[in-house]
Parts: sequence; C-alpha cells; structure tokens
Amino acid sequence: MADIHSLHGFTRKRSPDDPARWLGSATLLDLEDPKLRLRAHALTQLCKSEREKALAIYGFVKRIPFAKPMKLRMRTAREVLEAGRGDADDKAATLVALLRAADIPARLRYIELRGEILRGLTSNVASAARPLAEIWLNDRWIRTDTYIFDAAYMAAARQRLKDHDWEWGYGIHRSGHMIWNGVDDAYLGGYRTADDPMVIEDLGVYNEPLELMTSRAWRQIHPRLSRAMQWNMLAPMMERVARKLRAEASAGAPPAPAIRRIS
Repeated sequence: MADIHSLHGFTRKRSPDDPARWLGSATLLDLEDPKLRLRAHALTQLCKSEREKALAIYGFVKRIPFAKPMKLRMRTAREVLEAGRGDADDKAATLVALLRAADIPARLRYIELRGEILRGLTSNVASAARPLAEIWLNDRWIRTDTYIFDAAYMAAARQRLKDHDWEWGYGIHRSGHMIWNGVDDAYLGGYRTADDPMVIEDLGVYNEPLELMTSRAWRQIHPRLSRAMQWNMLAPMMERVARKLRAEASAGAPPAPAIRRIS
C-alpha cells in the first residue's frame, strides 16, 4: 500500500497509526486469494458489527492447533489454512490476512521475550520474538496474542504451571489471559507490553512476519539462515510437548471459557 494519499489536492505521508495503512496485501497476505476471501466471508457473513466480525475471525484462528513444524520458508495465510495447524507466525499471518479480507485494519507488533517464557516447551533459546496482533476497533488499536495457543493447549499448559508452581512457561503466564473479548487488550503473559517483565524489546509494527524477518535491523541481530536452523532443530521437541499437552487436555483438563459476545 502506498505511503502517501491525497487530501484536498495535497499529499501527505500516512501516520503509522492510520488504520487505512493496514488494509493491503503483502507477501504472506494475498488478499486476492479466493480461498482466503471465501473463508473470511463465511466467518463474517452473519455478523452485525465490526467487533463481531473480528471475534469470529479471532475464534477461528485460535482454534487452529498450535504446532511447531519444520519450515524452510515462512508460510502464506493460504498455506496455513490448508495445513490446519501452525506456529505463532503462521497464525499471526492468517489472523491479519482474514481480518483485512473482512476490511478490518490489522497489523503485528513484534516483541522480543525472554526465553524463560518458553520453559517446558523448549529450554534452548535465550529469547523469542512474539507477534502481538493489533486490531482497529472502536477507533483505537486493541492488542492480543491469545490467538496463538488453542484452548486445549492453554488449559493443559496452565495446569502444568500450577503443578510445577511456575509463574511462566509453555509460552504463557499462569494468570495470563486465555481469550480476547474484542474490547480490551488481552495478553498471554498477563501484563501489558510496557509492564511485562518477560519483554526485552518492542520491535515495532509490521504488516506480516516476513516483513520483520527481512528487515535490516532484524537481520543484523539474527542471521536468517542460522535462526531458521535453530528453530528447526527445536521443532520436533516442541511438537511433542504441544501434542502431549493437547492429549492431557482431552483426557480431562477443564475446558477454556467460551468467547463471550456483547451485543
């Protein structure tokens, strides 16, 4: 999308917070893809408000099982829909693409987290980047990362944290938010970004995961090939843990609360 637009015969740069800037396609967000557009339409056709549309899309993406597949490249939103499973970046791209296909401005704010938050899921990383979704509703940006983990994973992960008497682990805080209500910010870590002790750095806003990974600042700190190799080496263990957590939830962990809609 262009960075300037016309206003009364003049042109000016769009502010980063201008919602119109965050509606276009990107490499991983092909908004002309018919399957993507059909899915967005099917999810939102009976919704009566922008908030209802956003919640319908959020709920769909949250239900996609969290997984850590080995990848040679980042997957498009269409590819994630076809796979029916995905990691944080996969689900982030899918959420933003579906929201934009429904004409709801959305973007990703990446934050660098201490590796401690992944304890139990993996123990071999010093830090990890996490995509916070920022969604434009009621004339403001609302943040959430609760779409990353599906309800079964979340329920079992919370129980594991309580059993181990850990505050953080498996990507979440044991008192963090499990769902997003479409009105307030909701964080897996339980704290807003500025106050979260797990946050090392706010990396700024991006259209999609690939935009961050190919940025000069990111590549100077994290060479792309070595970073991909590191996560691919960790992927099998993370996959096993995610499957085991989901199995534990199916065997009797209490279900997550339903997403409550406010009319």
